[in-house]
Amino acid sequence: MAKTVEDLLVYQKAMAAAHELWKLLELPTFQRDIDLKGQLNRASIRVVSDISEGFEQKTDRHFARYLYDARGGSHEVRTQLTIAARRKYITQDAEKRVANMYDEVGRMLSGLIRRLNSDDWKDR
Repeated sequence: MAKTVEDLLVYQKAMAAAHELWKLLELPTFQRDIDLKGQLNRASIRVVSDISEGFEQKTDRHFARYLYDARGGSHEVRTQLTIAARRKYITQDAEKRVANMYDEVGRMLSGLIRRLNSDDWKDR
């Protein structure tokens, strides 16, 4: 197991996805919809934050609970990216590129959740 949250590949991938999303949010087209922009920003921050906060929990089951939230957040981001593309704030290529990053994060989170639930270390 990783010694720090920064050692987790899923954390690194979530951080990279959040950075790519932020670059999209800086596009002038996004300035028309401050609500969606803010929601996307909060959701992307939540994914990384839930992984980080969960890592500090005492047991694997507690950690997994935070990862479920992070996984939900990654799906939320993907949905909101679809909305942004349909509203023409971003291109479909940009939507697909960043959504694929969040899809990978979601799959990695699912794998880590399965591992934590099967190991269930009581004292991390």
